[in-house]
Amino acid sequence: METTTRIGMNKTGIKSSPFDTRALLEVSDEAAPSVPGPESELVALKMSYAKEADALGSVPPPATVKGTVKSGVDAIKGARPQVVFDKIAERLAFERTGVRLYEALLVKHAATDGLESIVPAAELVKIRDDEAAHFRLLVESMESLGGDPTAQTPCAAATGIAGQGLMQLVNDPRTNFLQSLQALHIAELTDVDGWAMLIEIARSSGHTKLAEAFQRAEQQEERHLANVRKWMLGLTKAELGKA
Repeated sequence: METTTRIGMNKTGIKSSPFDTRALLEVSDEAAPSVPGPESELVALKMSYAKEADALGSVPPPATVKGTVKSGVDAIKGARPQVVFDKIAERLAFERTGVRLYEALLVKHAATDGLESIVPAAELVKIRDDEAAHFRLLVESMESLGGDPTAQTPCAAATGIAGQGLMQLVNDPRTNFLQSLQALHIAELTDVDGWAMLIEIARSSGHTKLAEAFQRAEQQEERHLANVRKWMLGLTKAELGKA
């Protein structure tokens, strides 16, 4: 597996062929005024799809009598319990993806020599286990509110779609460990902010005990992010020969 950034026969840049670049720019300048139609038509088509498409999904009703009662109480208070269910389901989907991302990263770690001094495998295992624990916390939280933690809500579906690109990056055999680690950096940045939002939503809807439990998870995610940043910098400096 490639572990360093190398110079090769990369011809993707426009400046690799100055002669063709000039010709391409000339054709582009000539054609630009005559092609506004198709582009505007495409925008109009996308807008019509956005207006006519069904929603990404829905939040199911409470799965238990206890949940129905709690939802009824929230409704009387003016709160919309389905919003809490949806945001918990969103974090559930993300934590599930987080476990899978770290498992895939561990494979890259095992396939790469010389990483242990900068990125200990045991630390990756610890973070993966934290993500799994957060998943279990969210399952228990959803069930305590009478919701179904297996339901694919709109926010959960959106998160699953967003995570596909990260999974693709880490699982691509061509990406090295540092490139794969960038996917975890994106995930941890999103995760910290997602937990912060969920904490505020839990507090605003009167679920203070849940907010306290979520805050402990957020603190762990902040440590994960700090570690990933440290590892990315350490590996990049090692490539520069400054480590």
